[in-house]
Amino acid sequence: MTEVSQDSLRLLGTVLAVQANFYRVQLDITDTELINLSASLSVSLTKSATPPLLLCTRRTRLKKIGQQVMVGDRVLVEEPDWAGQRGAIADVLPRKNQLDRPAIANVNQILLVFAVADPPLEPYQLSRFLVKAESTGLDVVLCLNKSDLISTQQQNQINEHLIKWGYQPSFISVYKSINIDKLSIRLKDKITVVAGPSGVGKSSLINALIPNINLRVGEISGKLARGRHTTRHVELFDLPNGGLLADTPGFNQPDLNCSPEELAVYFPEARQRLAVARCRFSDCLHRDEPDCAVRGDWERYQHYLEFLEEAIARQSQLNQQADPESTVKVKTKGKGKQKYEPKLESKKYRQKSRRTQLQELQELYRESEE
Repeated sequence: MTEVSQDSLRLLGTVLAVQANFYRVQLDITDTELINLSASLSVSLTKSATPPLLLCTRRTRLKKIGQQVMVGDRVLVEEPDWAGQRGAIADVLPRKNQLDRPAIANVNQILLVFAVADPPLEPYQLSRFLVKAESTGLDVVLCLNKSDLISTQQQNQINEHLIKWGYQPSFISVYKSINIDKLSIRLKDKITVVAGPSGVGKSSLINALIPNINLRVGEISGKLARGRHTTRHVELFDLPNGGLLADTPGFNQPDLNCSPEELAVYFPEARQRLAVARCRFSDCLHRDEPDCAVRGDWERYQHYLEFLEEAIARQSQLNQQADPESTVKVKTKGKGKQKYEPKLESKKYRQKSRRTQLQELQELYRESEE
């Protein structure tokens, strides 16, 4: 929708990228609106295959009220300079949702990309990514790349395991162009965030989905059997059949920043069990509580217990930070592990200064004189 008047011109658009204090905005202008703008502004605006882009700044008013502008934001741009392809963001429309890592707004789904080989598929790592994706509340599309490197029998075995987890994976091969077209249909007319560990072929997949984009592709580390991430910032790219795809900076171990009480709902298997029966206690953590509906022999239960310990440790640390008088302190050990031990009372165990010791001696001397 475009608003045109003699005093001002406001255009609606989507923020595709944020770098420093500049924002690349794709405008929502149809061919008819371009013709109308050309006539009303007496400028020459030519049609193009893609909507026009403007490099924008943020109005001072937005800075003063603390209004952040994120990738994916729907914004109003005013005073466009068509010759210089510049503009200014005057307002940010309300967001449907917002992710903090990666920092992006108005997302429809997460495309979680893993490889079945080179690097090998790690169930624990995959489970961690799935829980993080579930915690966003968005739809999760699981995509397994490099399927040409394993047999059909191996694919079937992996598929059976993941169905038990509650997911229907898509097996693709960027190298062999297997099922890329089917995947593109699931991305049509949606804003999709691509996530997954480094080296699984995320950049190669985006290159296949969006021809001529030419994202830099990383190599696999021979020592660690893991990839080196190549993406440095979040950016949205136009899909040929409609929709936007966000390439995100790679990371190997996403943080699990949920509370212990809500962790179970991020496992489809646990959700299924809770839909059938209820635990005796409303605050059940599904470990050793009696009459627990979740505890059992399902495949990822051990993953749940390990993630639960991490969530409890994180919650304890947050409580300690909120309560400085806490009698427990967190001590970090090797490989990021944490240990909890009693905290010494500072006043009781702090060494006295020489001045304090001298004052006490003087006080004792005066008492003895009396």
